[in-house]
Formats: sequence, C-alpha cells, structure tokens
Amino acid sequence: MVPRALEAAAQLAEEGIELEVVDLRTLKPYDLDIIVASVKRTGRLLIAHEPPLIGGYGGEIAAAVAQSAAFAYLEAPIVRLGGADAPIPYNRTLERASVPQVEDIAEAARRLHRLEI
Repeated sequence: MVPRALEAAAQLAEEGIELEVVDLRTLKPYDLDIIVASVKRTGRLLIAHEPPLIGGYGGEIAAAVAQSAAFAYLEAPIVRLGGADAPIPYNRTLERASVPQVEDIAEAARRLHRLEI
C-alpha cells in the first residue's frame, strides 16, 4: 500500500491537499507512537491495507488510536480502506478491483479532507 499511498499523496499535493504517509514496516510490533504523532499533527487518520476490511489489521490500528491520546485530536472520523471480503483473485484485472488502488486512496483522502465521510 505504501507506493500507492505515496502516489495518491503526490496527486493530491497538486490539488493543494497534503497527505502524511506513515509506513509501519511491521505489524507486530507496530509503532503506535508514530501514528499518534501523525494524528496529533493532522487531525485525521486514513488507514489503507490490502486484506479485507472486516477482520483486517486496520481495525486494530483504529482501535489503538481511539484508545490513545490522539483521539482528542481527531477532527474527523477514522476512515479505513481495505480489500474486498473475498480471496484475492489470480487475474490481474480482478486483483486490481479487489484491493484499494491509488484512485481509491486519493478519493477517500479528498472526502476526509472535505469532511464528507
């Protein structure tokens, strides 16, 4: 997701919307402090990952932020993007349709920026 998020950030920068992309690198353990610091700076949190939205690790990150000091800094609800609730298909076209793409991340960030959740 990081390359896609960076590409979306570059597109949105041209529109005057700044994104801060956090690459966790590992999920166990993950660096909650960097996420909390980012939320405190930006007031928003968009979580994007390839696994299905339901039961994906993004829900754990959202819960951790909701239980942290960063919660008071949120200016909008936490937004999560995840893959379809289905096995990832082998076909590239179908795979593309089943996981968040640059366009999906950019559009979710635009909505979050405009508070159109």
